[in-house]
Amino acid sequence: MAEERITQVDSPSGTTHTTVISDGARGGGGGALWVIVLLLVLLAGAAIWFLAGANSSEVAKDNAVAEAAGDVGNAASQVGDAAQKAADKVGN
Repeated sequence: MAEERITQVDSPSGTTHTTVISDGARGGGGGALWVIVLLLVLLAGAAIWFLAGANSSEVAKDNAVAEAAGDVGNAASQVGDAAQKAADKVGN
């Protein structure tokens, strides 16, 4: 329950000054807390989604580099085989 204190001061000139001090409990604020919690959850979800997307693009880049390295290895092997065949023909 709210408490209220009223102070009344009479001056010698006959004027009256009244001060009211109310110490009432304030309600509410719970709705604002839920909004903040909801915003934090949405922010965390967006951060996870962004990081997951960045991670998958990094994996795709790594896979492309590995595939390119494998292709270069296969090409080098074919060049080596061709050079060996050419050397065999020259030697015969």
